[in-house]
Amino acid sequence: MTAPILNRRHLLAAASAGVGLAFAGKVAAQTRGPANKLVVVIARGAMDGLSVTVPYGDANYVPLRAGLAIGAPGEANGALALSEGFGLHPALSGLHGLYGQGQMRFAPAVALPVRIRSHFDAQDVLENGGEGLRQQTDGWLNRAIVAAGGTAVKGLSIGAQTPLILRGAAPVSSWAPGGQVRGGDRIASLLQDLYVEDPMLGQNLARGLATEALVGMEGGEQPVRRNDVQGLGQAVARLMTGPEGADVVAVSLDGWDTHAGQRAQLQTRLTGLDQLVMGLKDGLGENWPRTALIVATEFGRTARANGTQGTDHGTGSSLLLAGGAVRRGGPIGDWPTLADNRLFENRDLAPTLDIRSVFKGVLRDHMGLDRAALDTRVFPGSAAEAPVMNGLV
Repeated sequence: MTAPILNRRHLLAAASAGVGLAFAGKVAAQTRGPANKLVVVIARGAMDGLSVTVPYGDANYVPLRAGLAIGAPGEANGALALSEGFGLHPALSGLHGLYGQGQMRFAPAVALPVRIRSHFDAQDVLENGGEGLRQQTDGWLNRAIVAAGGTAVKGLSIGAQTPLILRGAAPVSSWAPGGQVRGGDRIASLLQDLYVEDPMLGQNLARGLATEALVGMEGGEQPVRRNDVQGLGQAVARLMTGPEGADVVAVSLDGWDTHAGQRAQLQTRLTGLDQLVMGLKDGLGENWPRTALIVATEFGRTARANGTQGTDHGTGSSLLLAGGAVRRGGPIGDWPTLADNRLFENRDLAPTLDIRSVFKGVLRDHMGLDRAALDTRVFPGSAAEAPVMNGLV
């Protein structure tokens, strides 16, 4: 079977199909409010979008990628068919199942508003939501919580440290897998007595103990094992359910810097990502239809494979949008093609969409934020460069 050809006009038509739903999404946002759930997964290290959402229909894909190319759907270890000449990496079978149910979409060529190839600097921009380094000292997800209602919207960070994306004026809880403080432990009791008169430390400790109770540790459940990514997803889901459950969650997944031996590394990383999402879906149960999940990374990889069967720091990459609240649809945004004269600086996938446009579309239609708040408070100065995407959720 002849592979479908990817071209800009075709994808623009597919992307615009969701625009007619914008008014309905705006009306729905007025009635949804903070009961909806949002999970942001940051793939740290620069996830290779050309292996995640595989453009097998682009005639230049295989020549550029050589031994790293993922085969077309139907080939051995080939991509899982999406639409418009794209396929999903074969490790993402759970997400592919969601796509078949109309609960997953993808943006194949997104990037930050600035061109940076430093992991730390790019992650800073990704999380602060600005247009350059250190323009914002807090994170856009925290500012979104403030704009959506402040303390009425509960934020949660998964990991040993709260990432920049969730730092700011809104108080958030945190939970690190594998660690626990039992309410009956002597040290916890001593700390509660010690901090009882301290308004900041006392509240932080109380939130931490409440978080442990929510995840089920006090019920005798075993801590999440280090490599049990699906168990991690289920544990996070427990923290998002019930009257005290979190509404907005940030999760970091490390290890995406695939300079050498990329094929095996991505198989492991993407299997884990898929298991995390499936664990969340299973654990959220009846809350899943009200959930949106974004998977984003700081930048992509080079279009050409290097000499060690890996890829180097690039520019454009993929964004994944999943969840029961996601609207059925095809690719989000334009496809630049991989023709030599279309590559960014003759080496990278050229981005066609500011990643903030997707964030803004989800925050408006799913969390009820208005356009003015998004353009001036959550992503200051972004109105011209990053218009709100329509019809995503």
